[in-house]
Amino acid sequence: MKENPIDKDKITENPHNLPYAHNIGSALIKPIDKAKVKGKAMAAMYEQTENQMEQLREQMQLLASQAQKLHDRVRVSEKIYQADMGFEPLVGHEYYLYLRSNGRYLLSLVAPEQWGSKLPFQSFEAKVKLLADHTWDMIET
Repeated sequence: MKENPIDKDKITENPHNLPYAHNIGSALIKPIDKAKVKGKAMAAMYEQTENQMEQLREQMQLLASQAQKLHDRVRVSEKIYQADMGFEPLVGHEYYLYLRSNGRYLLSLVAPEQWGSKLPFQSFEAKVKLLADHTWDMIET
């Protein structure tokens, strides 16, 4: 058997395990810059999670706004159901809420401009509409 003239320290029995190409025809093997790869992945992760957090913030603001509107409807509905009214309000119709000088509220069919030059109440509070769930929506204050 012929002895290999290349130094044994410079050859390998398993060239596929080398971290570099072992001959001219081998595929190019470039070492990976792990810090660069991790840095890009971290930047992408932060950008994506920030986008998702912004979407959640927008959804929370929308829900908070809806909750505030519902709270306002309940508050005005309580005032109206404690108010004096001489008729049965119908769903989908608009009415007018006034504050009397004695501190009590009055729900009326008459708009403020229909009273003439002087309003017979302390103040006009709101134009309201009865909704199907029997809460009241303030259309105008």
